[in-house]
Amino acid sequence: MTQHEDVVIVGAGVIGLASALALLESGRGATVIDAGRIGGGSSHGNCGTITPSHAPPLAAPGMVATALKWMFTPDAPLYVKPGINPLLWRWLLHFAARCNERDWRASAAAKGAMLNDSRARIEDWVSRFGLQCEFQPSGEDYVFRDPRELEHGLREVELLRELGVPVEVLDGAAYETMEPALKPGIAGAIRFDGDASLRPDRYVAELARAVRERGGTIREHCEVSAIEAGRRVRVETAQGAVQARDVVVATGAWSPQRADAFGVPMLKRVLQPGKGYSITYSRPARVPRRPLVLHERSVCVTVWEQGFRLGSTMEFSGYDTSLNPRRLAALERGAAEYLHDPVGPQVQERWYGWRPMSRDDVPVIGAVPGRDGLWLATGHGMMGVSMSAATAQLLSDLMMGRTPALDPAPFRMERFVR
Repeated sequence: MTQHEDVVIVGAGVIGLASALALLESGRGATVIDAGRIGGGSSHGNCGTITPSHAPPLAAPGMVATALKWMFTPDAPLYVKPGINPLLWRWLLHFAARCNERDWRASAAAKGAMLNDSRARIEDWVSRFGLQCEFQPSGEDYVFRDPRELEHGLREVELLRELGVPVEVLDGAAYETMEPALKPGIAGAIRFDGDASLRPDRYVAELARAVRERGGTIREHCEVSAIEAGRRVRVETAQGAVQARDVVVATGAWSPQRADAFGVPMLKRVLQPGKGYSITYSRPARVPRRPLVLHERSVCVTVWEQGFRLGSTMEFSGYDTSLNPRRLAALERGAAEYLHDPVGPQVQERWYGWRPMSRDDVPVIGAVPGRDGLWLATGHGMMGVSMSAATAQLLSDLMMGRTPALDPAPFRMERFVR
């Protein structure tokens, strides 16, 4: 027997659950369906920073040369695995075409607007919905040991200030007195007091709780095999067919794999999985006072009540399911260059996850052209947690026919067919 729902959201990660919560708050019904478990993808093991400071996109001037230089260094912060993958190489060519000043600034403006909006909304949600996720208006610091890298990093400061991101530049000696967890030899730091942090797995779990308390339904371990457009959208699942007024695809890095079945084949060309890693430990004796990015090694450091996490790296290797010990070790080596206590006494988890990387490093949010009732909320790259509340609000505004809080144009699917 076919079930009838108002809105079906495919994907129970941070974007799908946040979207469900926003829609429920707008008076819509919401059923979230996931082939796995709640927050089982990149929503789980990321560093949990809320970062307007990360508005500049990965597709930046000079990035092509950097990627080529690192291609044969398997533990480099950015690594493209050599091999024959036509979809990946086509994606990389489009990505490379955006590594210029004009497109870099355009993508940064879109990301900056969404990140600033989401930073404020997440703090409001934490208060309004009682989300117990260790949220802190912590700020974040980029730390440099190489003066040349610091000089390079300062080139983004003017752009970030234009985007409304508060920035402070600190002298190395002064910064060392402020952050005793760091070893001597700091060239300088760039401080972002507007950033924040939370424990991402708890944030996702709390979003799920809030969705259920407001009448939403979440079905785990229920694979969606097809989505068919019609007067009502038909969703074929492992537990039977569902008809819905609207369907939201929020499948993150799995979006390209399901693109044909969901009737959005362009997602195969627009998105690629970017593999990230993290290691979570019990807390060491000395921990940083706020989240850090150890810039030369591209290692993010975050601290919670019962945890200490090293994370980051970007690996383009398709859907490789191996937990690469070389890349995990690179996180520890990078941290050891900066921190007196780079690891904790006990390893709690070694993790990898795929991020949905779009060609312009800007998410895809909005209606699917020619598919009435089908919506997209995917392609958030490394910013899914940071962009979650703003994405949910924008999607809800569009679906409800309201004037959106953000300009929807930079996020529409149509930008890839011009």
